[in-house]
Amino acid sequence: MNKLKIPRYIQWIVLTGIIFLLLMSLLRLALVLSFKIPSNSITPFFNVFVLGMRYDLRDVCIASLLVFIFGTIPALHPFEKKWGRRTSFIIWTVLIVAFALFYTIDFANYAYLSQRLRANLLNLLQDTKTSLGLVWENYHVGWIILALILLGSALLALVRITYNIVLSRQKLTTKPSRITWSIVFFLLLAMGIFGKFNQYPLRWSDAFSFENDYAANIALNPFQSFFSSLEFRHASFDLDSTKKAYPFMSAYLGVDKPDSNQLNYERFVIPAPDSSATQTKPNIVLVICESFSGYKSSMYGNPLNTTPYFAQLCKEGIFFNRCFTPSYGTARGVWATITGIPDVDFINTSSRNPLAVDQHSIINDFTNYDKLYFIGGSTSWANIRGLLTNNISGVHIYEQDDYDAPKIDVWGVSDKNLFLGANKIMATKQKPFFAIIQTSDNHRPYTIPDDDKVEFKTRVVPKDSLKKFGFEDVDEYNAFRYTDFGYQKFMEAAAKEPYFKNTLFVFVGDHGIRGDVGKMFPNAWTDQLSSEHVPLLFYAPQMLQPKEYAFNASQIDILPTVAGICKIPYHNTAMGRDLLDAKRLATDANKQNCVFIVDPDSKRIGVIKDNYYFSYGANNSSPEKIMSVLNNDKILLTDSLHAKYRALTDAFYQTARYMILNNKKK
Repeated sequence: MNKLKIPRYIQWIVLTGIIFLLLMSLLRLALVLSFKIPSNSITPFFNVFVLGMRYDLRDVCIASLLVFIFGTIPALHPFEKKWGRRTSFIIWTVLIVAFALFYTIDFANYAYLSQRLRANLLNLLQDTKTSLGLVWENYHVGWIILALILLGSALLALVRITYNIVLSRQKLTTKPSRITWSIVFFLLLAMGIFGKFNQYPLRWSDAFSFENDYAANIALNPFQSFFSSLEFRHASFDLDSTKKAYPFMSAYLGVDKPDSNQLNYERFVIPAPDSSATQTKPNIVLVICESFSGYKSSMYGNPLNTTPYFAQLCKEGIFFNRCFTPSYGTARGVWATITGIPDVDFINTSSRNPLAVDQHSIINDFTNYDKLYFIGGSTSWANIRGLLTNNISGVHIYEQDDYDAPKIDVWGVSDKNLFLGANKIMATKQKPFFAIIQTSDNHRPYTIPDDDKVEFKTRVVPKDSLKKFGFEDVDEYNAFRYTDFGYQKFMEAAAKEPYFKNTLFVFVGDHGIRGDVGKMFPNAWTDQLSSEHVPLLFYAPQMLQPKEYAFNASQIDILPTVAGICKIPYHNTAMGRDLLDAKRLATDANKQNCVFIVDPDSKRIGVIKDNYYFSYGANNSSPEKIMSVLNNDKILLTDSLHAKYRALTDAFYQTARYMILNNKKK
């Protein structure tokens, strides 16, 4: 380092950082050797340790950056000023104490719960006396304190030794070289903190790419695990309220063996024999359509006729014209679709919550199927990659760099090229497959590729007409039309492939867009439902007879319905129901269906049942409201209606809160 004329304080930081990086790797190895490896854990340990070192490097770079910033202040230079040396050692002492505490508590927590240190441990401080008693009775506190003191002292001694080694070296740098090396070192630290050479930084969810909870725990370190879960430390559920709701929810869901003490929600669904069922396992292509608002589309009579092709598909398949997403937002929509649970986290999305990363999904009941996920951009946003890889066994994710197509904007390749790329890959599959395609072009900046403008003609519509029929501007309008163009190109390409005849295509909006629906829908839509009302289509001409249903349906019902259509036995532990269940269709035509809705922006929760939409502010933050979903007639909230709909809303809300943290993979 001296020959390169690197400033001594940078040399000291680098040497100290290397020591901590090696120590953190040794502690990761110690964790593996100290605790039994689960028998079902097939783990690529080299890859796990490499990822773990990247997390460790991030933390080392953060600590180094702190010391470096202070060292750049002339009055606090660690090798030239007395107070600079003192300040640096004070910083290192604080960091070492934090390091020793975090790792000690992390090891103890892993021994007790088999999971890394998480921020919800702070909740125990609310009952300090009991928590301290628990610690005292379960751990050798005296020995732990002694180990902390010895570890901290040893680390501080190492920091002093490296300081003295570097101090003994001759000062060779000039002011220009110091400035140059400072810039280079800062950029290297920034790279180490970001952790990746692409659009998104290294995140906790990357640890779950191994599809193995044990591997994820080994890859993480206590700092990454703790601070990633810090904002979710209050994510919890009300056990008493959940149990109060259980009799209704277990009956509504059709739980096989109701148990209010164990809160059992399991249903093992075995399809009835059906001579018309296909002899081969059907493929499934589930398209999650970006911002596919019902009121903006042709199926609901919008005069601008934005989606004529999709409207024709709806006439040829099973179309649910009263489908709603549980919430607004793409990450929430993907979560609800895959898990079957509404995302009721008001602060953030459940996909970002490390405490909720372990989820059961009906997709895994499609055994011997290839699992595919196609997105034009990246699944790093909102930690969706962690949700997918940790919970869908063997899933293969295709992202923007996997297609032979240019990236057109921040969302990656165009939807048309996404569809064509997905079709090309699906056409090569020899096994049945369950594929999910997530679109994104119907989203700002509303990019339409120049190559498509030859065939796809943009239109100009007067601004007053755009506003009247639900669009903010002409770019949004044409982007919505472009989605229909993409669906058409995809289905035309798929129809030419052998897999098409044995494939169930499902289209659903990830969410709608809030807006003024004018006279196209009742006032309840403008008030709330425009952002949750989406089309839901099941299309398989060889398997399904065309039908349009007008009863309430939810995004969480998709997977049970898909499994039902495909005659797949499945294990359901969430809140979705088969919309085409023969028994319910024969008895009440699903008139008892409830749709739960949560608005994280206004913090309102509500339920649609029969022809009413009832909602209120969570924690009673705003008044109750009841509206008709059929017309604009004013509805009087009588005591009986209040009692009925308040109980329904509370039941869905409390059950969803519980399930998010308790819907573990089986």
